[in-house]
Amino acid sequence: MTHTATRVLEPSDLDAALAILHSEPVANAFVTSRVQVAGLDPWRLGGEMWGWYEHGRLRSLCYSGANLVPICATPDAVRAFADRARRSGRRCSSIVGPAEPTSLLWKLLEPNWGPARDVRAHQPLMVTEQPSPEVRPDPLVRRIRKDEMEVIMPACVAMFTEEVGVSPLAGDGGLLYQARVAELVGAGRSFARIEDGRVVFKAEIGAATVRACQIQGVWVAPEYRGRGLSETGMAAVLNFALADVAPVVSLYVNDFNTAARASYRRVGFRETGAFMSVLF
Repeated sequence: MTHTATRVLEPSDLDAALAILHSEPVANAFVTSRVQVAGLDPWRLGGEMWGWYEHGRLRSLCYSGANLVPICATPDAVRAFADRARRSGRRCSSIVGPAEPTSLLWKLLEPNWGPARDVRAHQPLMVTEQPSPEVRPDPLVRRIRKDEMEVIMPACVAMFTEEVGVSPLAGDGGLLYQARVAELVGAGRSFARIEDGRVVFKAEIGAATVRACQIQGVWVAPEYRGRGLSETGMAAVLNFALADVAPVVSLYVNDFNTAARASYRRVGFRETGAFMSVLF
């Protein structure tokens, strides 16, 4: 192998890839959770894992699937990943990852892949190892049962559309999105407060490893907003996550969503870094 090189990793590279992923367990939780379940086979993983080598040693990764995700990527690695992505053409619906390498990756790809539909350059990464004693968890927030898919789906669609700006039902009619929601429900990682057969608060543990997990999809029905349900509901989900999933819980949020950032701080989260998302 030359001084530096990139290649698609194979199943035999799993241990080396996991060593990179485990070096930053919080930032890498999303990709780590997928790799732990699917390994590095592209068909099972839902995309390729690119590796960047320096002096014959694996140093950085980039997941290339529905998302393009730089992982522990040095500037030289980002440039190599950008070259490979340009040659492959855009296949992803977003670029997402730690802000610094993601920003450089987008700078290199934008002339070929731009314009993006939306660029969220600074999304604070928030972390906690314990809940705040100041917020009482909502006792009505519970795990969603497998027979409640028809109840939870409208809330999931509303959250996704509001957050991303497009409906997850576009394209394939929502088959992939419904399968993802069903996966989280089946794994016991979908939570909600339901009143009169309707979801008024929901959130999921979207990524889970033994070291860290990531909460996503936090949503409150519009007519219930301003009542503190996001705080008490998040406190309940946080308790589930710490008790049943991992010792560290994280999430990332848009920097312009000052109300959500304040709510999460009251629940016990602190800002430790930043992500960036480029949406196509």
